[in-house]
Amino acid sequence: MPIMANITVKKADGTTDVVYTAIAPASGDRTPAVFRNDTVGTTMAERPTLTIQSRDNGPRTARRVDVNFSWPTVEQDAGGNKRVTGRATGSASVLIPQNQTADLVKEQAFQFGNLIGAALVKASFQDGYAPR
Repeated sequence: MPIMANITVKKADGTTDVVYTAIAPASGDRTPAVFRNDTVGTTMAERPTLTIQSRDNGPRTARRVDVNFSWPTVEQDAGGNKRVTGRATGSASVLIPQNQTADLVKEQAFQFGNLIGAALVKASFQDGYAPR
């Protein structure tokens, strides 16, 4: 079982690190671990978050891990009040059968994670279109 820790990733420039701070660990199944990028905005409502939660499937033959990302869009009115007007969101859900070897599960997990982080997939996210 992974231990809660900050997550460091590269910004779009490919050089600068940004940290998603470990805010709250999962207390068990169906309770998300929460991470937050504290370098964005000046209020909590403006900060991007990442959550990770897990659970058994119905017959308990597999584990499901859900990852959700949210980056709020915030507008400020004439009085200086900020409000969330939208969000960039992303999600991934992985079903891990429990009747596979640990090595095979590891390989599947790493390949999927690396595919999500591949330059072509990132470009599709950036442009809003699938590769042609």
